[in-house]
Amino acid sequence: MRVLVTGANGYVGRAVVAALRGRGHEPIPMVRAPGRVGEPGPARVADLHDPPSLREAVRDVDAVCHLAGRTRARESLTDPLGYFRTNATGTLSLLDAMDSAGVRRIVFASTGSVYGTPERRPMTEDLPPAPPHPYAASKLAAELALESFTAITLRMLNVAGGSDPDPTRLLPRALTAACCGTALTVNGDGSAVRDYLHIADAADAFATAVDRLPEVERAVTYTVGSGVGSSVKDVVAAVERVTGRPVPLEYRPAAPEPAVSISDPSRAMAELEWSPRRSELEEIVRDAWTAQDRTLR
Repeated sequence: MRVLVTGANGYVGRAVVAALRGRGHEPIPMVRAPGRVGEPGPARVADLHDPPSLREAVRDVDAVCHLAGRTRARESLTDPLGYFRTNATGTLSLLDAMDSAGVRRIVFASTGSVYGTPERRPMTEDLPPAPPHPYAASKLAAELALESFTAITLRMLNVAGGSDPDPTRLLPRALTAACCGTALTVNGDGSAVRDYLHIADAADAFATAVDRLPEVERAVTYTVGSGVGSSVKDVVAAVERVTGRPVPLEYRPAAPEPAVSISDPSRAMAELEWSPRRSELEEIVRDAWTAQDRTLR
């Protein structure tokens, strides 16, 4: 299939472009500005806030992988309207362009944070949404808009590994601390547990979902994660083992965030025939360390 990939120059987007090409699809990267995309091939320049450019971008494609959007939960607390404008209204503009072009198939990148802090864990698709911040709420609003399309929504947990360009995430910060000897700031006592998904497994989930689109008759949602929880201290310990260097820690007051966030990806594994093959914590850290900017070493 010819698949338009929005956000193709992003961390996950580049990996998805490569995964789709590896599956025999023809990925068409959509970027906001001209420039080099991670994989070879012509890119289409468009913006979620520019409907005419979106109508041009979706011409003659069979499906869309929609990854473009804003993704920082804490940032969304200070710019809620900006997050809804991009993640919800921007998605509506994309869907409108797809509808005009007769393109009905879409795989959408959402977030496991739409579940909030449920009492029942690990988190499954049967949990009622309880978005705790504008980022999650804006993604949930976009999900609801997909109901009339042939859509697969992937609610991802914490994607990690490889060359992660976001310096605010835990693993890049821990690796930088190991490289430079600077302190890694930790909110609380380091016991907060998260589900980390290898970037390669995340990309494979999107490629697998695209493969399944012709079989889908209605909008469906899957929780995509490793199914394994790792604390901040676990991540730090893994970084120290892989790098052979200490990670100095600086403790700060705990942030108002879930103590535990772990997925149950069993439905995605059964129905999509996908599995997180590379998401063991040590492998995630090792791959991230290998990809780390050599100027920091």
